[in-house]
Amino acid sequence: MTVVHRTPGPSRRGVLRTALATAAAMSAPLAGFTSGVAHAADDPATSVHRSRHIGALSDQSAVRTLALGDTRLTYVVDAAMELDPAGFLPAVPASYWRDHPEALTGSGRIAASAGGVLVERGGRRLLIDVGLGGNVLPASLGTSRGGALLSTLRALRVPPASVDTVAFTHLHTDHTGLGFVRDRDHVPRKAFPRADYLVAGAEWVPFWRGDVPVGAPSWDGFMVPMSRASRRFADGAEVWPGVTALITPGHSPGHTTYVVGASAGRRILVFGDAFHTPALLTHPEWPSGPDTDVAGVLKARTKLLSQLLAPRTYGFGFHFGDQAFGRAVRDRAGVVRWHPVPARELLPAPIRLP
Repeated sequence: MTVVHRTPGPSRRGVLRTALATAAAMSAPLAGFTSGVAHAADDPATSVHRSRHIGALSDQSAVRTLALGDTRLTYVVDAAMELDPAGFLPAVPASYWRDHPEALTGSGRIAASAGGVLVERGGRRLLIDVGLGGNVLPASLGTSRGGALLSTLRALRVPPASVDTVAFTHLHTDHTGLGFVRDRDHVPRKAFPRADYLVAGAEWVPFWRGDVPVGAPSWDGFMVPMSRASRRFADGAEVWPGVTALITPGHSPGHTTYVVGASAGRRILVFGDAFHTPALLTHPEWPSGPDTDVAGVLKARTKLLSQLLAPRTYGFGFHFGDQAFGRAVRDRAGVVRWHPVPARELLPAPIRLP
């Protein structure tokens, strides 16, 4: 996404629940999940009943957690965004939004949170992406407000120093916003001081050369300190135990999907911005405005859909309203749709837009 850089705002702990309540929620048992083929007998749009474990597509995401056997994933929400349908997704016909009012907020925009995915297993912690921070969307693309990532982690009782790895799907500012924070001398330092910072080499090189101005992070606030702190990887690399990088270029030059393996043969694909909203799973031919390579996007989505439709496979979409965790399924007509799965709410959305 294209964003304007701003100095990060103050934390918003007042809108979060207490850490004690959060810890109690995290310790409660999660809803069970069964493996099955990626086919739904009914249209998921009508067969899924919203509950406290499944939110609305038209709402900002709560801080939700999903357990797959030995692996827990938590959406650590940092920001609230509302995307302008025509400005951000100009390829989507206006008739689509008229026919799917459930996909839009009351203001007629697309609810799209930003943040990081915390992966926990065996006492270790991986964080995929770090939210919007103090950046904002240009008015032509929508409206936004961020900066809650570290407050959300504190409420979850997750010290930044306990995260051992930070991996980036891509280097747009709504995914890199809180990678670095400034100390008392205004020098950028890692927000997660003990973590290895990882990014695909295919993503890093074009941004470092300045070949991708659209959506690029701050040069002094992110790129320069990142050049000193990060390690690069190639397609297929195991970036963390049981987590493999799948390079899916198109939205950006080295856009990366992370395939998180879990017990019993299950896995979840954290697919970054390959899909911005569930409509794009049904219509992968509809690109987004910030995509750098439209043909590459279609190729990447085709590859991802073939994997998402496989048995025991789940997906995670950063900007999918309050339905970030789900599965790609085929309805009776053979149409691919997003089917949200139950994910326990630990905290309400930390930031709301006016």
